Amino acid sequence: MTVTEKTRLHLLDALRGFLLLHMIAYHGMWNLVYLFGVHAPRYKDTPGYLWQQFICWSFILLSGFCFLLSRNHFKRGLLVFAGGVVVSLVTGILMPENRILFGILTCIGSCMLLLIPLEKLLKKVSAPWGAVLSFGMFFLLRNCNSGTLGFEDLIFCRLPEVLYRSNLTAFFGFPPAAFFSTDYFSLLPWFFLFLTGYFVFRVTSQWGWNEKLFVRGQFPLLNYLGKHSLLVYLLHQPVLYGLSTLYFYFIQ
Repeated sequence: MTVTEKTRLHLLDALRGFLLLHMIAYHGMWNLVYLFGVHAPRYKDTPGYLWQQFICWSFILLSGFCFLLSRNHFKRGLLVFAGGVVVSLVTGILMPENRILFGILTCIGSCMLLLIPLEKLLKKVSAPWGAVLSFGMFFLLRNCNSGTLGFEDLIFCRLPEVLYRSNLTAFFGFPPAAFFSTDYFSLLPWFFLFLTGYFVFRVTSQWGWNEKLFVRGQFPLLNYLGKHSLLVYLLHQPVLYGLSTLYFYFIQ
């Protein structure tokens, strides 16, 4: 059996569902801490940051890994991008002080759409080398949002201030000083992490892992969440906010 676009890779659905549960828990804590004033110092410190990074890294890598499984790259990318636009509009209108501009859905949708015209060229690149070079570029550009080349506390050099001019440059990874978003994932550096996932899929396909491993993995709840990930993402925050409001203002 070979993996095709019609093959359902159940373990990937389960992994996506597992990450969605983490994301729901993380956002639930965010609501409690930043909207309802619950004291949780570890959430605001390194453990919370590492938790958030684990979730977003995994989602973007998994999205790149699954790119070649899509039946219609353009339709899927446009749908995810539109979901990000909806999130930006809703938060901008209803919660401007906590607005989301260029959030993770906008980023993943943009990566999908950008990869479409690049795929013919990328097919010529050795998959193992592509994965290594893509992750190397992600490592190098990880701090570009804050004006430097480098990864976290490892800084190689500063980038020209002229790059950081507007919301348009913020979309690409160069936000001006006044830019604000509670969930910000620009095209750079995250496109290269998405691209890493794309090349890793090609590597595992060459090694025969996909049909041997990922077709398995029946976990009903996780599989269900994974199959409906976009809808779950769009609905989970309103539901969490409603439940938190109900508890703090009517039950507590």
